[in-house]
Amino acid sequence: MRKYRLGVASLVHDHVWGELRHWQAIEGVEIVAAADVNAPLRERMKSEYGVARTYSSWKEMIEQEDLDLLQAAAENNAGAEIVEAAASRGIHIVSEKPMAARLIQADRMLSAANQHGVQLLINWPNAWSPEILTMLRMIREGAIGQPVYFKYRAAHNGPMEIGCSKYFYEWLYDGEKNGAGALMDYCCYSAAMNACLFGRPRRVQGMRAVFAKDYPLPDDNAIIVIQYDQSFGVAEASWTQPVSYPSPNPICNGMEGCLYLWHGGLWIQTPADKDARPVTPDPRPTYLSNGPRYLLHCIETGAAIEGMCSPVVSRNAQEILEAGLISADTGQTITLPL
Repeated sequence: MRKYRLGVASLVHDHVWGELRHWQAIEGVEIVAAADVNAPLRERMKSEYGVARTYSSWKEMIEQEDLDLLQAAAENNAGAEIVEAAASRGIHIVSEKPMAARLIQADRMLSAANQHGVQLLINWPNAWSPEILTMLRMIREGAIGQPVYFKYRAAHNGPMEIGCSKYFYEWLYDGEKNGAGALMDYCCYSAAMNACLFGRPRRVQGMRAVFAKDYPLPDDNAIIVIQYDQSFGVAEASWTQPVSYPSPNPICNGMEGCLYLWHGGLWIQTPADKDARPVTPDPRPTYLSNGPRYLLHCIETGAAIEGMCSPVVSRNAQEILEAGLISADTGQTITLPL
């Protein structure tokens, strides 16, 4: 593998620190520079990751540095400008989930990657789960017949309550920078899985509310119902769940059975089964272990990015989120295209 020079555009998405460890583990990748407006985050890059060249502006970093790769970890509404700037210089990009704050921003990102011929990977943490990868494959291959219902719930007790940094939760609580609250942060996972399996839906209905938090934020609970020609999808989000998941998650019901994750394992039940039985996950190739490795695999082989991390799939997930948000705020069911 050739040598690659990586820059980091913003450090306010807390996922970035784990991703930097993934980048450091890849021989041939050098983290040469990082940029963020917050001095303490720049100092953390120097002290913990040994990155000597830091900038207060990601624009300046992209202009000054000779980069091959970019890890974007900014507010959701900043992704489009970052991707456009990097793509115009031929830099391949990993951007943290969700793709954007608004559909028009996701469309700009997809357009920039296509125009300049660069790889753009939207990094969904659960895209690297062997159980989820196997589940999605089995659904596509008809293991439970025609799917009629797919649901995923993403929940915890709130970004501030679980210990996210202030640099992260402050923009998560900002409707313009995040796109919403829990709806954008956590309904996005199911939106991406549904978009990966079924594509663009026919209709979307959403609801969101502040049920528990006593400080300003857009919403702390949300539900989006997604209607396809032959199935429903459900996206649930909560920032008010202090316990683990008490039911199978995700779960897909089909006309010939059911697939679901439960206590970390994958299970299937069909009419021929007396009880549900465990499924051994498919062996996972090394390049599907995380976003950095998958991006480099696609660059080296010329393969298109597929699955949840595809910019097309992630753009379609953004369309679901946008429709869900409009529906929640208007009380109307939204018919696509928007």
